Amino acid sequence: MSETEKNIKKVDRAWSKLYGRLDADGLLLSAEGEKRHAHSYALRKWGAVAAVFIGVCIYWAMGYFKADAPVVAQTLIMQQNREQSTLVTTLEDGSIVYLGGETSLQYPEHFSAEKREVALQGNALFDVTGNRNRPFLIETDEVRIEVLGTAFHVKSDLGTPFQLSVQRGRVKVTLKKKNQDVYVNAGETVTLKTQQFHLTNNGDDGQFARYLENIRFKDEPLSNILRVINLHSSHLQIQASPALAERRLTVAFSENSAESMAELISLAMNLKCTREGNTFILSE
Repeated sequence: MSETEKNIKKVDRAWSKLYGRLDADGLLLSAEGEKRHAHSYALRKWGAVAAVFIGVCIYWAMGYFKADAPVVAQTLIMQQNREQSTLVTTLEDGSIVYLGGETSLQYPEHFSAEKREVALQGNALFDVTGNRNRPFLIETDEVRIEVLGTAFHVKSDLGTPFQLSVQRGRVKVTLKKKNQDVYVNAGETVTLKTQQFHLTNNGDDGQFARYLENIRFKDEPLSNILRVINLHSSHLQIQASPALAERRLTVAFSENSAESMAELISLAMNLKCTREGNTFILSE
């Protein structure tokens, strides 16, 4: 017998004792009194049974949801690059994504404590911030990519073979349909053909540099823009005062030098640009 049935029988017996044979004064009912009292007794009895049943359901539901982790709604952000120039985006963890033309990237506003997960459609260059406790996962139509901290190029256009080339570090690639894994090291490229991975040496080192020829930033904090520029400038650097770090800017560069980029930013944001040695200083 289930716990619910046991509870119902207990209530049934209790109501029989209390109301089945006693009148309002606590005296035994006559046959006629019992008949008159039957309807009222039935209503009270089944009302109590219903209350017990509802209580059991609530208890079960509370236990069920308590056992499972609470579902937290996440705000998803979609970045879409409809142009041929590279759209540069810096994620919450500091990882930088260079989106090629006709490419979309979906990611949460805040990554979970266990992992950093994004979805990619198209071509992109990733420069992932290292964190061994929070792996970085990329979902594409056919494969799943897992990294800890590295730089690599992904081609996942519809209608063309999937391809991944690692610039530095190591990347794990999993074929979803077969649950087949392959590890790709720096200087290597993996290509998916006829549902099989093929590992070769990188044949095109220029594939990484091409993402930097024409770059755009869309409503990006100035601190993120300067960080990307300085990563790829070996001699000249651009700095800004802390008060300007969160100022947002939409701007495009086409094979510009660090000096010309500093001047363009200062003009767009109405800032002063001064040079101290190999560093350009932006200030109000």
